[in-house]
Amino acid sequence: QVQLVESGGGLVQAGGSLRLSCAASGRTFSSYTMGWFRQAPGKEREFVTAINWSGGRTYYADSVKCRFTMSRDNGKNTVYLQMNSLKPDDTAVYYCAAKRVPDWVKVGTADVYDYWGQGTQVTVSS
Repeated sequence: QVQLVESGGGLVQAGGSLRLSCAASGRTFSSYTMGWFRQAPGKEREFVTAINWSGGRTYYADSVKCRFTMSRDNGKNTVYLQMNSLKPDDTAVYYCAAKRVPDWVKVGTADVYDYWGQGTQVTVSS
C-alpha cells in the first residue's frame, strides 16, 4: 500500500507561483509513474501532468504547458509541481496519484492510477 500526502497549496494572486509537493510512503516509489490531477468546483477531475519513473519523461495538459513543471526526487520519495504564471482558472483541489505499472500507457487518464492523495487546495485570485 502506498500513501500520498500533498502539501504546498494556498492562496496566490494571478501571475504568482506555487510549488506543490507530494510525499509517498513505500519502498517501490521509484518505480511508479506519477501524476497530478485537479478538480475545480462543479467540474470533473482533469489531468494536469505526469512523470515517468526516472523523471526523464513528462507529459502536460495543454492548459498548463510552459507554465507548470513536474519533477521528482526518488531519494526523497517526493514529486513536485512548480506552478508559475497562475491564472484564476487554475483554482482547484490538486491531487497527486501513483500508477503501479511503470509504463507510459494512458497516463493522462485517472482510471489507470492506483493510489491517490487527499488533495491540496490552490486558489488563484484575480
